[in-house]
Amino acid sequence: MSDILSKYNTSLNGLSAGEVQKRQSKYGLNEITEKKPTPLIILFLSQFIDVLIALLIIAAIASFLIGDVIDAGVIILAVLLNTIMGFIQEYRSQKAVESLKNLISKSAIVKRDNKISEIDAKTLTIGDIVVLEEGCKVPADLTLIEAHKLSCDESGLTGESEDVKKEVDDMMFMDSNVLSGTGIGVVTNIGMNTEMGKIAGIVQEEDEETPLAKRVGKLGKILSAIAIVVCIAIFVLELFKGVPIVETFMTAVSLAVAAIPEGLPAVLTLTLALGMSEMAKSQAIVRKLLSVETLGSCTVICSDKTGTLTENKMTVVESYYTNKDKTHLIGKLCNNASINHDKIIGDQTDGAILKHCDDYDCELERIDEIPLDSNRKMMTTIHRLDDENDIVLSKGAPEIILDKCKYIDNDGTIEILEAKMKETQLEKIGEMSVHALRVIGFAYKINSTGNPETDLTFTGLLGLMDPPKKEAAKAVEDCINAGIDVVMITGDHEKTACAIAKKLGILTTGNVITGRELDELSQKEYLNQAESIQVYARVKPAQKMRIVETLKELDNIVAMTGDGVNDAPALKKASIGVAMGDGTDVAKEASDMILQNNDFTTIVKAIEGGRKIYDNIKRFVKYQVSTNVGAILTIVGTSLLNLPLPFNPAQLLWLNIVMDGPPAQMLGIEGAERDLMQRPPETGDILTKNTLLQILFLGLVMAIGTICVFTYEISTGIPTQKAMTIAFTLFVVYQLFNAFNGRANSEKSSKYLYLGIILSFLLQLLIIYIPQLQTIFRTTSIGINDWILIFIVASTIIIAQKIMDKVIR
Repeated sequence: MSDILSKYNTSLNGLSAGEVQKRQSKYGLNEITEKKPTPLIILFLSQFIDVLIALLIIAAIASFLIGDVIDAGVIILAVLLNTIMGFIQEYRSQKAVESLKNLISKSAIVKRDNKISEIDAKTLTIGDIVVLEEGCKVPADLTLIEAHKLSCDESGLTGESEDVKKEVDDMMFMDSNVLSGTGIGVVTNIGMNTEMGKIAGIVQEEDEETPLAKRVGKLGKILSAIAIVVCIAIFVLELFKGVPIVETFMTAVSLAVAAIPEGLPAVLTLTLALGMSEMAKSQAIVRKLLSVETLGSCTVICSDKTGTLTENKMTVVESYYTNKDKTHLIGKLCNNASINHDKIIGDQTDGAILKHCDDYDCELERIDEIPLDSNRKMMTTIHRLDDENDIVLSKGAPEIILDKCKYIDNDGTIEILEAKMKETQLEKIGEMSVHALRVIGFAYKINSTGNPETDLTFTGLLGLMDPPKKEAAKAVEDCINAGIDVVMITGDHEKTACAIAKKLGILTTGNVITGRELDELSQKEYLNQAESIQVYARVKPAQKMRIVETLKELDNIVAMTGDGVNDAPALKKASIGVAMGDGTDVAKEASDMILQNNDFTTIVKAIEGGRKIYDNIKRFVKYQVSTNVGAILTIVGTSLLNLPLPFNPAQLLWLNIVMDGPPAQMLGIEGAERDLMQRPPETGDILTKNTLLQILFLGLVMAIGTICVFTYEISTGIPTQKAMTIAFTLFVVYQLFNAFNGRANSEKSSKYLYLGIILSFLLQLLIIYIPQLQTIFRTTSIGINDWILIFIVASTIIIAQKIMDKVIR
């Protein structure tokens, strides 16, 4: 005690008022500070700082300048939809620190100037003497100088539900709840220097870009580079040919519109939102839109053991009796747990024993108790047996119980516990322990003269464990087949962790490491071993941060589970932070996804959903970008051939937003590919080398077909407006056939794609044949022969895709 008091220059009488003021000036107040939140207007405007969005705005301005107000309006609508969704996500991410601040105790009982008083907790300072009582919340980080039967609940901080016994010199952490007993502590850390404060600092760090955000950003840069180069080249080429500058500018605007998939942000947002809705039905609540796809790219899942992979219910799974009835009597009466509507109230191990022994019907008056403590490792109760006798019932660590036993009860026959018999019991304890069971020994004696915990009679052993969930092993197998590594992280003992990991198929050829061994590794040594470690045992939540950061340094996309406040930093750092449904609000706010049912299988379902969504994103990006490439090549080709432009800006916007919209959106909700969970995670670009080759080839087919038909129609002497309408409609039908090419190889065929194609075709008919729409889009009616030509030529896109598939295979 004196060491702690001298270290913090304080005394049992507490600090003086003058000393408190000095220290408050030096150390500040005991409060969680948060970064000044970004003003909402700045947060909203920051959504426009994006390459793709900037390109869309430039296209909108250009359209407006040449008088195409409708075109400009449609583009701006697409931009606003995307930016509003981004704004909502970022606004929600600022809430984590608010949740932390709500946890902090508002008052504290302190001793100052030798007087005890209740003060505002934020005025606590280093060296203050804090009085702890049952039911109070710990207001800062303390070191105990007195403790009387003190236990606390640190589950909010650690996620571990068991009570924590505290003794002198132990630490008490801010936000812990005192469950029983009393204590006095010296304040050692306040505010942002407490464990809670450190967590708040990490939670407030900027979110990293998700893999999808990086890929979409890269795609935007590629498309912008193409748009700029092509626009400049055509602008210069047209000027050299003597084309009027206004017409040249119109051509450049048309190319800019053609090069940018204006509908992409809207389709992307809607696809992800639909994915979020679908995952919610499987008990996975995705909090951040872009995280939906990140799940599909996951390469490592770091999962807690308790409650996620296991039932989180201690259960008796093995028993060994020398006297079953007596063992069940002890298990029922030497027990402080209770069961209410099948729910255990009290210690989980006691509750499991009580459930197992509940069939023994006997009630005896308890007259005394010697509670469990960390030195004796056993619990004893004394009960009134009759008017003259009492009975001592003990349970605890099996080796200690055996050492306290002089006799053994063999189904009512009491014998001396000889060395050979004792060796047999120890062998049985060893057998149970090998299977990672928590073994409890049971003993009793009649009459408690002298020390009640000596000369006991042994009756048996019970082996308990938190069993794996039935579906967990299958889910782990699915992950391994999908190329995803599953790593178990637990605060439990190494033997227990290994036994569960082997049962689930997590521990195969990999290594096991404890938290202490992890601390002893240098970062270089850990980097060399990290990907071979399959089980982490006796790990503290603070060590999860290092695990996440190291795996990410090795280019992994990491999903990490957690439920306590001090899991929040690791959840924040992980590529996908997964909070438990019954976890703390802080963990939930720091996470990307919440598991409502705390089940590992739900993570696997979410990954499957994420992969399906990413496949569909690639599907509609390929579809939309091939349209853009086809339009660019068509405009460039007609310009080089000295032909009129086959599309005007309004028609190009129609192609990119309206005609691309329904089919692209329907491609975004296609079913899962048959091999979805039999292939490794995809961590590359949205547009791979093979996809880019397909896009270029399909775009070339569309451009050649459109230019050829356009040239033929003009050569027949029909009005340019009709030739343009035929070319424009041909390009639309090309798109619709190309959407058909994008179908998934799925067991569940989607009917929505066909509906999207039909809807787009009907919309095209409207702008060709309704006079008011003819005026806006500068189209004219076409005849049956024109339609026959259009369908014959457009069908070549299906043949082109078949050729490409064979070439790639």
